[in-house]
Amino acid sequence: MVSDGGTTKAGERCLVTGPGGYIGGRLVPELLDAGYTVRCLARTPANLRDYPWADRVEVVRADVTDAGSLRSALHDVQVAYYLVHSMNSGRDFEKKDRLAAETFAAECRTAGVRRIVYLGGLNPADVPEDELSPHLRSRAEVGRILLASGVPTTVLRAAVVIGSGSASFEMLRYLTERLPVMVTPSWVGTHVQPIAVRDVLRYLVGSARMPEDVNRTFDIGGPDVLTYRQMMERYALVAGLPRRLIVPVPMLTPRLSSHWIGLVTPVPAALARPLAESLRHEVVCAEHDIADHVPDPPGSPLPFDRALELALQRVRQAQVTTRWSSASLPGAPSDPLPTDPDWAGGSLYTDERTQDVHADLDALWRVIEGIGGENGWYSFPLAWAVRGWLDRLVGGVGLRRGRRDANRLRVGDALDFWRVEEIERGQLLRLRAEMRLPGLAWLEMRAERDERGDVRYRQRALFHPRGLAGHLYWWSVAPFHATVFNGMARSIARTAERVDASGGATQAD
Repeated sequence: MVSDGGTTKAGERCLVTGPGGYIGGRLVPELLDAGYTVRCLARTPANLRDYPWADRVEVVRADVTDAGSLRSALHDVQVAYYLVHSMNSGRDFEKKDRLAAETFAAECRTAGVRRIVYLGGLNPADVPEDELSPHLRSRAEVGRILLASGVPTTVLRAAVVIGSGSASFEMLRYLTERLPVMVTPSWVGTHVQPIAVRDVLRYLVGSARMPEDVNRTFDIGGPDVLTYRQMMERYALVAGLPRRLIVPVPMLTPRLSSHWIGLVTPVPAALARPLAESLRHEVVCAEHDIADHVPDPPGSPLPFDRALELALQRVRQAQVTTRWSSASLPGAPSDPLPTDPDWAGGSLYTDERTQDVHADLDALWRVIEGIGGENGWYSFPLAWAVRGWLDRLVGGVGLRRGRRDANRLRVGDALDFWRVEEIERGQLLRLRAEMRLPGLAWLEMRAERDERGDVRYRQRALFHPRGLAGHLYWWSVAPFHATVFNGMARSIARTAERVDASGGATQAD
């Protein structure tokens, strides 16, 4: 638990936007433990149902760009947390961020919200705003809009957040672990002031208690100011790796380096680019005034090495509660699977496979729920790998996104280039594709009993094509389905039988 350093006002309700994101998903239980009543705003409330704190909060369906839905969500709210950011790189993402912030600010003022708390990015001290990256510039603009809302606002500005599952930590981790010799962009010489995620959460919780006359930004960071090169060297030392050889190359622009990051790490280029752009300039705290309102307990803020140790410990113990992939990436499809048998939305191609399984139903479900990540996809590994590489080449997430937890999934989890759309525990796992496709795709896996009571595995792949390109895509890959999907069904059945016989862990053939 992260202490907020003070006494909570009895009966206060906090609204958390972005509760399914990396920070939001961790902030909710901290607020609950601090004694607040929490309401979560989500466009798809069902995506929060498997979080361990779901039965302790109120969830409302709303969108930060929709004033009507916000009005209901903000009713009787005293503190509103704004944790929504667009990671899109399209030309209009700044406009969308501006509209969302303006709508949220206006509705908070109308609802009589006591305080807004916003987590943004740390801006370079001496760089004109028009020279900042589009994403840092947009974060700064959102902060100004909220500060001008007429509602007392706390804007926290952080640089690199170090915690298990954060995009910054994953980027640092994989670059350092996978490349003993690195040809790196010039920004590895840029000074950064990283901060541990537990300190970010402590400041967020504590900000709810600030006096009404406080309406300003606060820089938040850890005690260490390091170059990114030093951060990689310190990571290697903490992780027990041999010393890394790092060779900076000036011609690697943020755009090129984002593809380089996407090639080496699980973080796709679409997300890596704003991270790389934010490292072009030095991002170091200009003040530590936050301590006047949220006092630092002994040992805090955490030193960089200690933050790394804690993050690595969480990873090794498989206790990563939220991950950068918790939030859907820009451009990823979000349409639910059409469930009407007579669906009139157009063509819906299907590939169905069934397989008898001589194992307990529970063993089969364990294999199904353990799919992806280190266990793979149980058929033709090269074909899955090639599909992942192709997806990366066109800016998709690829297969290396992996999974948050090695054994258990929840609705909304990212799973390689899929996202968990539905789970009926012990029976059904439905995945929605987030790879780049000319259409929408799903993969369903079921554990069931037939009319005789025997265990059976049923698998269904579905594809809703978009235009002629979608139809051509389906028919171009259809010849491979017999090998990939049929082999997958057989291998899942064999693995379940092996698990049932030995009680061992799941592992693909």
